[in-house]
Amino acid sequence: MGDIVTVEEVPGRLEKVRHSIARACVDFQRDLGDVSLVCVSKNFDAEAILPALRAGQRVFGENRVQEAATKWPALRAEFPDVELHLIGPLQSNKVELAIDVFDRIQTIDRLKIAAAIAEHSRKKNKLLPCFIQVNTGAESQKAGVSVEDLPALLNACRHDLGLNIEGLMCIPPFDRPVTPHFALLHRLARDLGLEKLSMGMSADFEQAIQLGATHIRVGSAIFGSR
Repeated sequence: MGDIVTVEEVPGRLEKVRHSIARACVDFQRDLGDVSLVCVSKNFDAEAILPALRAGQRVFGENRVQEAATKWPALRAEFPDVELHLIGPLQSNKVELAIDVFDRIQTIDRLKIAAAIAEHSRKKNKLLPCFIQVNTGAESQKAGVSVEDLPALLNACRHDLGLNIEGLMCIPPFDRPVTPHFALLHRLARDLGLEKLSMGMSADFEQAIQLGATHIRVGSAIFGSR
């Protein structure tokens, strides 16, 4: 869905996505309550986001810390039960702000960032649930820890830094079938004793639900192209 969408169309498109999620849960014998729709609102302003909020959507994902810090405080004032996820790369100099703005960080991918999150979390007495991002396609240009280095990073996050790591996240290569990557992430989470999986976007969230996703990140199917 690469089209331009008016704000009036957002609630209907959101409802269509919700219906598709519900249908996939029935088809693949998943409990609907175990799948959270993370509505990806990056690059959209408050005017575009408000119709989704008014339609009852409460979980949102943003890629950039500064963008989220600019637009979400006013929205949260009106909708205080929003849950905001960071789903884009995190830089060291943005960690402190990220902890202030977000409720979950899905993109821990290296020890340096994990240590910074732990340090600022202690200072603020705010321990966020986090995911580790895995580079399932071993793509040099993409963020994410390698499959081989994942166990060591998870161990350091949990035992050395005391972080609350609740799951894994991935963004499969755009030019390859997604199913093997979702299956790999599912197996890694199972083997490491992690319960949550953030995977699947507008074009492939049904396959992600089939393979165990607990969080799907859907933007263009709701808001259209950016």
